[in-house]
Amino acid sequence: MAVDALDTRILRLLIEQPRTSVREYARILSIARGTVQARIDRLERNGVITGTGPVLSPAALGHPVLAFVHLEVTQGHLDEVGEALAAVPEIVEAFSTTGGGDLLTRVVARDNGHLEDVIQQLIQLPGVVRTRTEVALRERVPHRLLPLVQSIGLATAGPSN
Repeated sequence: MAVDALDTRILRLLIEQPRTSVREYARILSIARGTVQARIDRLERNGVITGTGPVLSPAALGHPVLAFVHLEVTQGHLDEVGEALAAVPEIVEAFSTTGGGDLLTRVVARDNGHLEDVIQQLIQLPGVVRTRTEVALRERVPHRLLPLVQSIGLATAGPSN
């Protein structure tokens, strides 16, 4: 889907001021409220906007340990392992990957002992051959999309006159 300059301005507002009303977005952008709503609806339909809920902190929920667990999976069992991962609440994300493993999971835990318990649970899943774990020490760049949206906005705006 092509995202134009107005879309990027709307996305930027949604990121920077997520609790603002559509009416206020329209006022800020000096366009009709219906236009803003139609754009947001289209961006949602086309999968550009994938959620609107709060961003939660696992650490504040009592799970301050973050680890990335790589799983090597027996050939032909990727889908079954992926489905089994979805049943483990401490896995907050999982991706199929290339490279040294087949799946990369983002795991949160209460402490290192709890992390070990989760890893033991993963290694026992049918189809999992081995795991490799990397514990995150400190977040250096938090999850963000605003710089990407801004760069797309600059690219779609074209050269300035």
